[in-house]
Amino acid sequence: MASVNVAIVYYSQTGTVYSLARAVAEGAEKAGAQVRVLKVAETAPVEAVEGKPAWAQHLRETADVAEVGLDDLEWADAVLFGTPTRFGNPASQLRAFIDTTGPLWFPGKLAGKVYSAFTASNTAHGGQESTILALSNTFYHWGGIIVPPGYTDPVQFKSGNPYGTSHVVGEGAPSETTLQAAAHQGRHVTETATALKAGRTN
Repeated sequence: MASVNVAIVYYSQTGTVYSLARAVAEGAEKAGAQVRVLKVAETAPVEAVEGKPAWAQHLRETADVAEVGLDDLEWADAVLFGTPTRFGNPASQLRAFIDTTGPLWFPGKLAGKVYSAFTASNTAHGGQESTILALSNTFYHWGGIIVPPGYTDPVQFKSGNPYGTSHVVGEGAPSETTLQAAAHQGRHVTETATALKAGRTN
């Protein structure tokens, strides 16, 4: 059977969400998916970026990562969105891209795909779950099939977020447990999309 196409679309200011995206990609690839890791365009003013060295450095370090386009969403059987938490909501950079998807949404080209999300916040209880739920509101409008990690792997009982992989930036870089949870999420989404595609083919 043909493998599934998985797009991992993320925004990362200083690299934390990018680290999660790479772990998600690893899990999806190990489950047999064709994977594209794609960033959304940076919309912040140059002076704001340059005013924070870690932000500017991350942009330079990921200059070779392709920016997502609508054709990537059309290509994908499953899409995982990664974003920092901004007051309990997705980052404006990710929302700006999502707000361009009308040409795919209107003819139904986003319906029936598998969707999932992951996030990071500066503090514990910093809006991680509400950010993922906010993205789910978009998936409902698209007619998507939402696949959270739930407690479908032992690592989920350690990481503690059934909504989607999340990380508290104030605690440092993502731990091995968090990266394993991200890889599991990528694998779980891929396996679900694979089963769905096989069922439609049959």
